[in-house]
Amino acid sequence: MRQAIASTLLALAAASPVLAREVSEPKVEHIVVEDDGARIEELRVRGQTQRIVVKPKNAREYEIVPSASGRDPSQNRGGQQPGAAGQRVWNLLRF
Repeated sequence: MRQAIASTLLALAAASPVLAREVSEPKVEHIVVEDDGARIEELRVRGQTQRIVVKPKNAREYEIVPSASGRDPSQNRGGQQPGAAGQRVWNLLRF
């Protein structure tokens, strides 16, 4: 009985391309550039910029809204104002 179940499962796995194919993780890059005045941290996923944080040495940090490539810029993106790409955003409250 166990042999029949095992051989059936092996046959299903060989016939199914989804089970046989490996799913790769997306490429994630954390890029940090720092000089005397500021530190800039950028997060890229699959080559697309997801987040840019600027941390000046003498002021509060802020975020720059990256453009949503491949999307209509007139559409609202995650609660942000349309056309906010490239704008500075300060997070007032953090949890």
